[in-house]
Amino acid sequence: MVFTHDTEEALAAAAALVNTLPGSVPGDADPDRLSSLEELESLYHEQGWTGRIDRDADELEAVRALRPRLRGFWELDEAGVVALVNALLSEARAVPQLVDHDGYGWHVHATPPDAPLAQRMAVEAAIAVIDVVRAGELARLRVCDAADCDDVVVDLSRNRSRRFCEGGCAARAHTAAYRARLAQRATARG
Repeated sequence: MVFTHDTEEALAAAAALVNTLPGSVPGDADPDRLSSLEELESLYHEQGWTGRIDRDADELEAVRALRPRLRGFWELDEAGVVALVNALLSEARAVPQLVDHDGYGWHVHATPPDAPLAQRMAVEAAIAVIDVVRAGELARLRVCDAADCDDVVVDLSRNRSRRFCEGGCAARAHTAAYRARLAQRATARG
């Protein structure tokens, strides 16, 4: 484990939320994967968020509006990331507290469970990124190396070697490299 359990979970959840954005690079045909209340509820449960969920259009729009801001954690330099963390925490009037629930052991919550979902998502991500910045590990937050993908990656590998998202890009890259090697060998043989 690179970071504490709650930090790793919050980073993964933030990445999953950011990766619901539609693709923006040429060749990336990813649709918006957060366009309905059902998709929001599914993401909420898949990522293990707790507390209030209103299941209404206002909540969906607030969460959708949060995604580009959180993407900044993967795109900004350290000073920009710190400014974003501080802005998100200030806007939420976050008050960090140690809590113990659901068998996770002691971890930090900085908003009450009845705070709006988008606010809790923003603060959980910001708190997690504090640990990343303090550890000098911002390079672990990166964008997928595939030319046709702009999904974000949280590299929790020991040797900091994860380059691709979970969308199958690694398999496509490895297959393309294998085929290129085969073609090169066939050309070399004449």
